[in-house]
Amino acid sequence: MPGPAKMAKTQWPEDIGIIAMEIYFPSQYVDQSELEDFDGISKGKYTIGLGQSKMGFCSDREDINSLSLTVVQMLMEKNKIPYSQVGHLGVGTETIIDKSKSVKSVVMQLFEDSGNTNIEGVDTTNACYGGTAALFNAINWIESSSWDGRYALVVAADIAVYATGNARCTGGAGAVAMLIGTNAPLVFDRGVRGIHMQHVYDFYKPDLSSEYPVVDGKLSVKCYQHAVDKCYEHYSTKAQSAGFKHGPRLLDAADAFIFHSPYCKLVQKSCARLLFNDLLREHSPDYNDRYRGLEEYKELKFEDSYFNRDAEKAFMSACDPIFQQKTKPSLLLANQVGNMYTPSVYGGLASFIVHSTVEDLAGKRLVLFSYGSGLASSMFSIKVTDNVAHDSALHKVYENLSDIPFKLGNRIKIPPVEFDKIMKLREETHNAAPYTPTGSVDHLFPGTWYLTSIDNMHRRKYERKPSQSIVNGDVAVNCASMPRNSSLVRCSLIMCSCDNDILFKL
Repeated sequence: MPGPAKMAKTQWPEDIGIIAMEIYFPSQYVDQSELEDFDGISKGKYTIGLGQSKMGFCSDREDINSLSLTVVQMLMEKNKIPYSQVGHLGVGTETIIDKSKSVKSVVMQLFEDSGNTNIEGVDTTNACYGGTAALFNAINWIESSSWDGRYALVVAADIAVYATGNARCTGGAGAVAMLIGTNAPLVFDRGVRGIHMQHVYDFYKPDLSSEYPVVDGKLSVKCYQHAVDKCYEHYSTKAQSAGFKHGPRLLDAADAFIFHSPYCKLVQKSCARLLFNDLLREHSPDYNDRYRGLEEYKELKFEDSYFNRDAEKAFMSACDPIFQQKTKPSLLLANQVGNMYTPSVYGGLASFIVHSTVEDLAGKRLVLFSYGSGLASSMFSIKVTDNVAHDSALHKVYENLSDIPFKLGNRIKIPPVEFDKIMKLREETHNAAPYTPTGSVDHLFPGTWYLTSIDNMHRRKYERKPSQSIVNGDVAVNCASMPRNSSLVRCSLIMCSCDNDILFKL
């Protein structure tokens, strides 16, 4: 049998990447400091130890279908994209409510009026990695002979919930929709994906009667960091060949490093881990500059480093200036909403975008790390266009995401005791049929889809809350209720003159 051969591609579609992007997260949250008191654990364990501030969560009115319906329709409406122009739709999720029917098939009801049923793709599942797999499938479709010139649409959505206990604080919920096409403002670097796949039981969901996972916490942290090391190795080799990484330092090859975020402190440790990898590859490290105080770790083996507290603290301290500049700006949604699972790394991308200006973003290279337990992981990169004209595609992406701080500030804080009741209700009614949800829809953001009923055949019905009113073509919003908290991230909502801030501490 003939072996694999490299096939020369004479013409690739130009600049495949993200043309439009939309984020959805729940309109209610629980404060992590208040949750510390409610759970009776030491003060600061969630807020300082894990780096979390708030956690978004869903009542029984929202499920994986409603989140996906909401984020897709919001993206299509904001960008005035005809549904007929989508030729591929893939959903990445680990929130499974049906073992056969895909979430994508539910989202197809949005396409009915357009008459467009000729759409490739279904769901992709592997813990938090499903969204990235769906994204790669979309890119590969555009690069293939199957591409018919239309857009690909990628949805990453999840509801992350845990049983009562210390792991519950690492939950969250959200959805991201990305429109993929050519001549994009956020272009995926071709041929530089670093992939690491491995069989391991660090986090998994074998009990289909429950939303809750089985988690080996210590093993999960080790697997995540090991995946960072392996993806660093594979990505670095390819980036070197591509010509945009010179020398042993990956940290100098990009302007941002955006990680999947189970919790913010792990991201900070992972950024420091890139410095550890850089050091091991330096032939003559400069111990008077970047590697000051790290001499004793030059011969440290990977296997001995994962739970070495002294090494961890030393590298986090040495890497802090890089973390502050290149990674912390990506943690807004992770800090304020929690772990969204499959959307997490793309929530980080959106956070980095709204933290910047269009001019600051232009020409930057962003390295992303995606991880899903079990395990699957990738490191890949995006190059931002240089076109900063007011009518450019980059401006459009930026404007579409700029309402994130406003929406974060306009959420409703739910006391931990009520949050606990809602979680118990979700647990007790999981897979119930027939079932009529009891959660209020009053607090839902305008334009949100929500569950109205489940009949005795487990068929789900949904309705949509009316979207915001339109005044002279612009969204009418009320900023009077926005909280005025100190923050590193200022509200930059287009058409909004408020001077409000979002709390963001790490």
